[in-house]
Amino acid sequence: MKLSDSYSELKESLLLLKPYARRALFFSFFTNLLVLAPTLYMLEVYGRVVDSRSFMTLAMLTVLVVGMYVLMEVLEWVRGQVMHQASLKFDAASGERVFNSVFEANLRRVAGGSSQAINDQRTVREFISGPAVLAIMDVPMSLLFILLVFWVHPVMGYVSLGGALVQVALAWLTERNTQPPLTKANRSAIEAQNYANGTLRNAQVIEAMGMLQHIHARWMKKQQEFLFMQAYASDQAGANGAASKFVQMTQSSLLLGVGAWLMIVGEATNFGLIMVASILGGRILAPISQVIGLWKQVVNARDAYQRLNKLLTAVPARDTGMPLPPPSGMLSVEAVMAGAPGSNVMIIRGATFVVPAGEVVAIVGPSASGKSTLARLMMGIWPAASGKVRLDGVDIFPWNKAELGPHLGYLPQGVELFDGTLAENIARFGDIDMGKVETAARRVGVHDLIAALPQGYDTRIGDDGCFLSGGQRQRVGLARAIYGDPRFVVLDEPNSSLDEAGEAALVQTLRELKARGTTLIVITHRTSVLAAVDRMLILRDGQVQAYGPRDEVLAALQRAAQPAVAASAAAGSGS
Repeated sequence: MKLSDSYSELKESLLLLKPYARRALFFSFFTNLLVLAPTLYMLEVYGRVVDSRSFMTLAMLTVLVVGMYVLMEVLEWVRGQVMHQASLKFDAASGERVFNSVFEANLRRVAGGSSQAINDQRTVREFISGPAVLAIMDVPMSLLFILLVFWVHPVMGYVSLGGALVQVALAWLTERNTQPPLTKANRSAIEAQNYANGTLRNAQVIEAMGMLQHIHARWMKKQQEFLFMQAYASDQAGANGAASKFVQMTQSSLLLGVGAWLMIVGEATNFGLIMVASILGGRILAPISQVIGLWKQVVNARDAYQRLNKLLTAVPARDTGMPLPPPSGMLSVEAVMAGAPGSNVMIIRGATFVVPAGEVVAIVGPSASGKSTLARLMMGIWPAASGKVRLDGVDIFPWNKAELGPHLGYLPQGVELFDGTLAENIARFGDIDMGKVETAARRVGVHDLIAALPQGYDTRIGDDGCFLSGGQRQRVGLARAIYGDPRFVVLDEPNSSLDEAGEAALVQTLRELKARGTTLIVITHRTSVLAAVDRMLILRDGQVQAYGPRDEVLAALQRAAQPAVAASAAAGSGS
């Protein structure tokens, strides 16, 4: 084990399952002993019933063996239930952490931040309660059975031990031959699934421009690579599995033959013990043979565990920190240098400004100047490479978002709505206060639209609000951003899909929020919202070119533009 692997959150989750594993092993001991019931029944029938011709003895033995069968199945069911409870315990211990890590990895653009991690967590959970783990639990009993065969006769014991060693060698060959191709197959399957998901998200573009044939060809290439590697691994595992079954089937007959030979040469005299030893010899190999047959599950679970472990290591759990009072809304950006997570290219370079609580600031600038990146920094979504973004003097990035979130509002450029009702989306999927929901909807001018729907606010909108137009989706997103009167709101191009009436409603909303003491940051290309702002910030190439009261910044822009216009006019007259 590497030093970096000395602590693993997943390992800690698995260690919680020790009590369940001990109970399951306890039941495994008795279920394996009860496997001998048919052998003992056979010996008793031939040894007692046939000689005595006693129907009562036969009946009692039959009732006894049937009872043992029932007990064995009950214990087997109990053992399965114990491991099922263990899998649920693992899910409870790791499920929320894995989900949060996927979310965090997406924010920070860390590898592994996809739905595959959720599938990996399910794979490990199902493996815990699956047949492979139960077969592994049966393996220790094989050692006891070998000792019993040695007790019958050492020669038979060595034959049993030899068969067990052959099975172990087959298990090692199965691991060596199937692990690399199965790992590659899993990787290819993940790539194919992610590619298909991306294709579905862009179905309209693909259909409109006739790209389906080429997209399908690329997907098929990834899919065929996955199928080829999986088939190769299955062929290897199948061959080793067949060899394992052959050894298992041969073992009992070989031991019976060896026992007969020992009786012929006078080394053994009790035929009943010879029969028991031959059956035990076959039972020794059964768990190992079963594990080999289920080796694909073992490899898949191990790969899933490693991917999850890598993700959780790359995205450690955030410290919730000490509770803080609600913010008043004063923002300070202090010499911030920042880029997209995982990139060394700085998009924001040395930005410094302060926004007093309760003021409205418009951020303007050309495309690719870093406005959306700055919005993510101000919301604490992305970390700064250097410098700090503070809200009420507190670094906003590590601030517990579950605590801070209700006091913030955010509308990104790409408005994302979620499957659920309109009321649930506006209320951020928390406890729905219909008074606050309707207030937010009225402020952004979407209440009448919602009220006209057959189910009103209980209308389900589906994934991404698919039945809403771009402007309607943006208004619902804006209502969600201002729900509950947050103290600090960042709106990134809130009027990009709005018509004239929508823009008028937006300006009125900004004024109402300002009157209630909300600090507002509005990123925009349109001048219609400038009437409602107090300050302006000009951002160019990731640097603050100008910042101050709106009228002063606009006047400075006009003065800067006049020499350029005069120079252009002079150049035109000269030509």
